[in-house]
Amino acid sequence: MTRLARKVILVTGAASGIGRAAALRCAAEGARVVIFDIAADALVETAAAIGEERVLPVVVDVTQPVAVEAAVAQAVEHWGRLDGVFNVAGGSGRRHGDGPVDQCTVEGWHWTLDLNLTSVFLICKYATPALLASRGAIVNLASVLGLVGGDADFATHAYAASKAGVIGLSRAMAAYYAPAGLRVNVIAPGLIATPMSQRAQQDPAILARLPQLQPLTGAMGTPEDVAAAAVYLLSDEARFVTGAVLTVDGGWTVR
Repeated sequence: MTRLARKVILVTGAASGIGRAAALRCAAEGARVVIFDIAADALVETAAAIGEERVLPVVVDVTQPVAVEAAVAQAVEHWGRLDGVFNVAGGSGRRHGDGPVDQCTVEGWHWTLDLNLTSVFLICKYATPALLASRGAIVNLASVLGLVGGDADFATHAYAASKAGVIGLSRAMAAYYAPAGLRVNVIAPGLIATPMSQRAQQDPAILARLPQLQPLTGAMGTPEDVAAAAVYLLSDEARFVTGAVLTVDGGWTVR
């Protein structure tokens, strides 16, 4: 597998879940990989699984502008180029006050938007010059909840707004940068078995709903399902694809 041979790919949120699976898959497809995360120990584990000759791990808080600018500059300096970015870092704001809009705290709103949307903006802002030079690609991770409403089991409205914002930002970038050859696409997953979805994985009511929510398999997807989609969008096989929102959701959004 060499679909990303000679490419340098940056993956955020690479310490676990979808980010780790994507970093491993990109390396397996021939890429040299830069991995960002705030969780230092787990990031080292991802790097060890890839092999030090193919990976640059950088511990960084992707919500902090100065830190992100420095981390992206370090990545470009280390490998001499940047060909693709997969923005995975993000998470639920439920523990920080996210919920239905009448119950969502102001603090929970800002925390969730910073983690899921501002982080994507910052990585894109500082990576875009290098990606324009390489005529590269950006893939941003959204969610089915950025496309369709969630019922009481999925009533985290700041999260939904942040993921809808990722889609809007990505499509605006796709339109603006297309003449320069920079592609920008989105992956919108459904329920994926990751550390972030532990609440759902441990909720018998949600598990019982999976045949309805994701009828293709009646089960949660895997991080590798999303990683495979990301590799396609980062590769030259998707050279004619920009502004797309690829759902990896087991049929959630076509019900």
